[in-house]
Amino acid sequence: MTPANPVTSATSRSKLALRGDLLDFTASPAWGQLDSPAVRFQPDHWLLIDEYGRIAGTQGQEPDASWTKQDHRGRLILPGFIDTHVHAPQLDVIASYGAELLDWLNTYTFPAEQRYADPALARRGAARFLDALLAHGTTSAVVFPTVHKVSAEALFEAARSRGMRLIAGKVLMDRHAPDGLRDDVAQAERDCVDLIQRFHGQERLAYAVTVRFAPTSTPAQLAMAGALCRADASLYVQTHVAENRSEVEWVARLFPAARSYLDVYAREGLLHPRAVLAHGIWLDEADRAVLAESGAQVAFCPSSNLFLGSGLFDWVGARAAGFAVSAASDVGGGTSLSMQRTLADGYKVQAMAGQRLTAWVALHAATRGAAEGLGLQHEIGHFGLGTLADVCVWDWARGPVAEARFEVARELHEKLFAWMTLSDERNLVTSLVAGRTRYQRPT
Repeated sequence: MTPANPVTSATSRSKLALRGDLLDFTASPAWGQLDSPAVRFQPDHWLLIDEYGRIAGTQGQEPDASWTKQDHRGRLILPGFIDTHVHAPQLDVIASYGAELLDWLNTYTFPAEQRYADPALARRGAARFLDALLAHGTTSAVVFPTVHKVSAEALFEAARSRGMRLIAGKVLMDRHAPDGLRDDVAQAERDCVDLIQRFHGQERLAYAVTVRFAPTSTPAQLAMAGALCRADASLYVQTHVAENRSEVEWVARLFPAARSYLDVYAREGLLHPRAVLAHGIWLDEADRAVLAESGAQVAFCPSSNLFLGSGLFDWVGARAAGFAVSAASDVGGGTSLSMQRTLADGYKVQAMAGQRLTAWVALHAATRGAAEGLGLQHEIGHFGLGTLADVCVWDWARGPVAEARFEVARELHEKLFAWMTLSDERNLVTSLVAGRTRYQRPT
């Protein structure tokens, strides 16, 4: 895929300078290290965004009069968050009561997704979903629509109109799903090929071969998905793996020749550096080695894992095995699009295993780390020269409890950890996508 050039002279505008406390990462922070050289913190600095929406640098002194200036001194400025696993149609079922994964799908998810066969509803849903992401400080995402081609079309078109980096694809699902949510191999392949030709590599859009999860695809459909990947190595893959023990047992019955759940995907060529696998809780040592060798990443979805009672992901084990981990909300199993809430839940999951997740490792997984896992570090996730200015401005603290905590916080990690734990979308002041304001908090 040829790298996109999403900002051209036709969309040029004034140069913009944002003043505030700039924080991003230059490398991957070590586990447990509070004073990390990977952190780049520039308090009370200016972030310069050129007329094409790209980062032109940072500086301590006020820029000259050729720049349009926004003074956010005393506020935190971060790269926009990257959510590596989230379901657009599941805003309709967020916070639904009392189900584990398989019951959740049948009771809540599948009925909600059936409605997205309606083109008008799909368009409204896509717009609402992307605007909600931007209002939570997420500027890029890897997204599941539904099995309906129109739902993917609506999502791509809505992302294009907002200038967002979006990775998505029509869901593949030809068995173990209700009427209205099953496709067939031949039609699904035609739909994928058409969507790839129309959207993949166009502006900031990319196509992901999207297998719902192994139980809802026949071996023939999985083979077709693998063939698409072999035909074009620039395509992404997104799917679920080893989220729930009952699910793992079901996969073992459906695919008796496979060594493991993960092996179902490996056999079809669906594990490669552009593959994003959600959850990965119930993996063994051999699975972890396969992931590391393939270059695929796991999207850690702590809020969803806790809410559905799926299990506790071993992040330390993942790092030891050598495969990448990014952070994901997994709405609607997850209970919020807020990446801070997601990461705060991630801390709790790791604490249950006797590990302590630093703010640095957590925030890196939702910014530069996610970008690197997706092969997009040239474009998003940090404030390096030439990256697109997907940027969010945050209040350090809102409300008496957070404000009191921030006043007594001493060193930088303590401040960021308190911010990660106590803040949410209410702290967001503005979201910029390629230098354009796409969300502004009401005054």
